[in-house]
Amino acid sequence: CSALVGVDRFSNWPKSLDALPRLGGIADANIEGIVRLKPDLVLLEKSSPLISRLQSLGITVAVFDVRSMVDVQRTLRQLDTVLGSTESGAVWERIQLDLARASRALSPSQKVARVYFEINPAPFAAGKTSFIGELIDRLGMQNIATEKMGAFPKINPEFVVQSKPDLIMSTEASPKQLAQRPGWKSIPAIQGNRVCFFSAAQADVLVRPGPRMGEAAGLIADCAMRSLPK
Repeated sequence: CSALVGVDRFSNWPKSLDALPRLGGIADANIEGIVRLKPDLVLLEKSSPLISRLQSLGITVAVFDVRSMVDVQRTLRQLDTVLGSTESGAVWERIQLDLARASRALSPSQKVARVYFEINPAPFAAGKTSFIGELIDRLGMQNIATEKMGAFPKINPEFVVQSKPDLIMSTEASPKQLAQRPGWKSIPAIQGNRVCFFSAAQADVLVRPGPRMGEAAGLIADCAMRSLPK
């Protein structure tokens, strides 16, 4: 963090970033502000429209594409390379230890529970191939969204009804809103009030692949332990 001179508007962890200049988002990045800071390096997502623009201005960029746990490990190593740091191994090990701890906390009966993780009320789900889906798998739980659906598929609400999940997790829709959807009152998770609604701060941890993935696994495990019988 000591090497950072500016961040985008969405970067909010750790809290020390609050003191740094905010330089806009993907569509409205403050190019002049970035140039004025004279950074040695700008870290960007693969699809960012800023890559060629910054390069044309003589600014060095490093590009990352993080969609899975393997990507997280690779990106941590890449950051060590471009920053000259040696932290990636310890960060990755901490993620693995937190994942193992969260998995051990779940009982065998909780691990066989069928889970529906809703990203937003469209509804879009966290599929098996997404980093969230990978966390659910690593915990030993059963994701109703199949691998063929993709990483973050748009779900037919009727599919959820027919899949009869034992546990529902949501980062936006409340339990009351879920219960008001046609046919959803028949879902075991709704009937048993086994629905976890994550706060905005918790959602930040869950939907951003990175150093806090172990913490994300803990949030999912805590939800299961609160909601499901042992």
